Amino acid sequence: MSEFVRLETKDGIGTIRLDRPPMNALNKQVQEELRAAAAEATADPGVRAVIVYGGEKVFAAGADIKEMAVMSYVDMAERAADLSGALGAFARIPKPVVAAITGYALGGGCELALACDWRVVAEDAKLGQPEIKLGVIPGAGGTQRLARLVGPARAKDLIMSGRMVDAQEALRIGLADRVVPAADVYAAAVELVTPYLNGPVQALRAAKLAVDAGLDMDLTSGLAWETQLFAALFATDDRREGMAAFVEKRKPDFTGR
Repeated sequence: MSEFVRLETKDGIGTIRLDRPPMNALNKQVQEELRAAAAEATADPGVRAVIVYGGEKVFAAGADIKEMAVMSYVDMAERAADLSGALGAFARIPKPVVAAITGYALGGGCELALACDWRVVAEDAKLGQPEIKLGVIPGAGGTQRLARLVGPARAKDLIMSGRMVDAQEALRIGLADRVVPAADVYAAAVELVTPYLNGPVQALRAAKLAVDAGLDMDLTSGLAWETQLFAALFATDDRREGMAAFVEKRKPDFTGR
């Protein structure tokens, strides 16, 4: 059993809940429990969408600096890939994933949110990559995912200054997708993923793969990747059902096969 991270499943939604008071600091144990929860959500066919949630007070205020402060270069050289991989596991969940952010999403917490498909942010939340103030840079995807999301100039501003942004600025630059009152964050995340719960599982997976992997390709390679994924979906029951339902002018009954 995990001590600080748990996966709770209800009505097709898997909620990955961080619970390490007071600030959900991401020490090594939490990182590995996050990795395990992401793998569990990936493998469970009953999970159709995922919400990552830190609770009503805080999403995650970053890595455990006390743990890192005593580490040498050799220590971190051995650990860094595992840290990045633990949070990157959320980007590899082949299902819709939304971060429900209250309080703070800083450092590793922001990187965890960046690994999700969308971010629902509380009106009073703060987000940022303050690692520069510790004499380092983001090391779990922040320099790469943030730049792809908000553009290189804005990413450099946030990373090189270490400043926090409020919810409205996050929305304006594309770091947040929805801003709602703090009390409504989790409900808004549920609302966001609900349309996908009865959708064609394999097509949703392919759509996510097409966009995410395509961002790392040139246009020609990306188009070839899209073509391959598109054609492969013609082997699925849901493709046959979806097209039959369209022709017959009825609602499709997708089975995820």
